[in-house]
Amino acid sequence: MTIQAHLVELERKHKTLENELHDALVHLSTDDLRIVELKRRKLMVKDQIERLKHNGNTLH
Repeated sequence: MTIQAHLVELERKHKTLENELHDALVHLSTDDLRIVELKRRKLMVKDQIERLKHNGNTLH
């Protein structure tokens, strides 16, 4: 998988997590641990995106 394709996939995953988090926050019955987990996963994906972008820029 190319770096660009990997970035696209990570950005798609980040958007999916963002939507899941939004839905969880809207439903008051959502467990707080679920919200924390979604936020953690979203941040991890964001960090991966930033690392790939940074590494991709240093390769050019």
